[in-house]
Amino acid sequence: MLNIELKDGKVLEVAPGTTISQVAEGISRRLAKEALVARFNGKLVDLNRELNEDGTLELLDASTPEGLDAYRHSSAHVMAQAVKNLFPDTRFGIGPAVKDGFYYDFDTEHVFTPEDLEKIEKEIEKIIAADIPFSCRTVSREDALEFFGEKNEEYKVELINELPDESEITMYTQGEFTDLCRGPHIPSTGKLKAMKLLNLAGAYWRGDEKNKMLQRIYGTSFPKKSELEEYLRRMEEARKRDHRRLGRELDLFTLEEEGPGFPFFLPKGMVLRNELENYMREMYAKWGYEEIRTPIILNRALWEQSGHWDHYQENMYFTRIDEADYAIKPMNCPGCMIVYRHGQHSYREMPIRYAEMGLVHRHEKSGVLHGLMRVRAFTQDDAHIFMLYSQITEEIKNVIRMVDEVYRIFGFSYNVELSTRPEKAMGDIALWDKATDDLRQALEELEIPYVVNEGDGAFYGPKIDFHLEDSIGRTWQCGTIQLDFQMPEKFDLTYIGEDGQKHRPAMIHRAIFGSIERFIGILIEHYAGAFPAWMAPVQVRVMSISENNSRYVRELTDRLKAAGIRAEADDRNEKIGYKIREAQMQKVPYMLVAGDKEMEAGAVSVRRRGEGDLGVMPSGDFLERILGEIRERQQ
Repeated sequence: MLNIELKDGKVLEVAPGTTISQVAEGISRRLAKEALVARFNGKLVDLNRELNEDGTLELLDASTPEGLDAYRHSSAHVMAQAVKNLFPDTRFGIGPAVKDGFYYDFDTEHVFTPEDLEKIEKEIEKIIAADIPFSCRTVSREDALEFFGEKNEEYKVELINELPDESEITMYTQGEFTDLCRGPHIPSTGKLKAMKLLNLAGAYWRGDEKNKMLQRIYGTSFPKKSELEEYLRRMEEARKRDHRRLGRELDLFTLEEEGPGFPFFLPKGMVLRNELENYMREMYAKWGYEEIRTPIILNRALWEQSGHWDHYQENMYFTRIDEADYAIKPMNCPGCMIVYRHGQHSYREMPIRYAEMGLVHRHEKSGVLHGLMRVRAFTQDDAHIFMLYSQITEEIKNVIRMVDEVYRIFGFSYNVELSTRPEKAMGDIALWDKATDDLRQALEELEIPYVVNEGDGAFYGPKIDFHLEDSIGRTWQCGTIQLDFQMPEKFDLTYIGEDGQKHRPAMIHRAIFGSIERFIGILIEHYAGAFPAWMAPVQVRVMSISENNSRYVRELTDRLKAAGIRAEADDRNEKIGYKIREAQMQKVPYMLVAGDKEMEAGAVSVRRRGEGDLGVMPSGDFLERILGEIRERQQ
């Protein structure tokens, strides 16, 4: 008999050859029904896996990331089977699970249409109703190449040829459809309950612009119909909030073919951007930062010294100056090292906090560019803190406190990840362990919940990442705190200690907005373009009821402008209802209406976005109201 230890510590005795499904059935019928895949001795496996050794077993349902991933990966296979049934000449790329769903890439002469998605969905329903089992078999490289070669599946052949020699090659079959796949998969197609195909897109094979463009179908699936309906509701809300559409409608920014991935900020967008930068500079002053600026282009030797030339080259742009190699900076860190190195420092100065609104450029493939969320040129609100080793924990805690203050001003909640040493990392493991422990200690002393993201640290150090949650429940990774013992070593950074000798400082990299461009994109969608008054490009629009009120409207507008309010006058010969609707479409926070009565009383009729008519008030009272709202940065 075999000893199988469950997650709760209970040990079961089972006969060799017993499947995991049978084990689940023996525990409870409900568990057997809900389980999708399992983890056996640390490896994800199918439920029909036979047990032939002792081990630990965890059954995974759709409430677990691994279970949901397998559910959606299986959904992709079912979609591919449906496409094969309807369009037999189709060749297949890859079909993974992704965040919130799945996709599959297809090579076919037929150009898919939205009507085709409906046909594919109906075919999917038939496959699900048939409750076809997923079966896995391990094959040799030769057999796999022969199988897919005979079917002219060139993309599968390419993938097989690139597998390491020691790789186990598995193929999954449901019905007449077989795919190259490492699995695991759910037991059968009947486990799929609620599936929806979402949209079509083009995608270069392997993400390389030199390769053929394939057709990609995106979809999603959920164990419950109600969950799918809620997801689709949120997707519709997200479409309404799409920052690319709102950016055009509100004249904030534009994206042009002359500069793919290089956004153009329009006047109103610059107002929003400047307000964010001004706010951050207030935070610099409050938390003890000095602002610097470093060059955009620096020579090759610097990037070799920092490690970027070896670890980040594929993401960099290059140029030659005076027959020497230079790189356009993808990060601000090395330039800041030079600033620190410029002068001699004493322990009495520590910590030294340098902040930089630094423009960086990174080579992103065209297929991943997305509005302001994924661009090739962006500004980071970077800072680098140089400190004594004894100051590390307190400085990390201060950065966390600063991050918390900034995010709360925008109404964001957030969750935290601690990312540890990646495979391709530079530096001594002992230093990595110390840096990780320091970050962990700061989080625990502040009693901040966090999850560990193994192996996702920067190549030079572990990090804390902050994931914002927006108004419709989506999460965005923005802020980061990275503890680095490597850069000070590489750049021979020192300070004079109490003993009069040179010592090496520790260093923190930190960003809060992350990318200002991306943060603006997030804010547009978070607020649906309806920014709080302190951020709004136009804070007040003053509107006349008739031509008689035109002069009063302009005088009032000038008074608001003189007080620092971003105000516009609308004294056009249009009906007031039309003017109000237009201001609402432009998401102006305050609309002031002035007619004869208001003019005579030196007052205005006040409308607030989202609240409607607030009544008539003296113009001075309104001015006091909005100045207070802006000063306090009210939501």
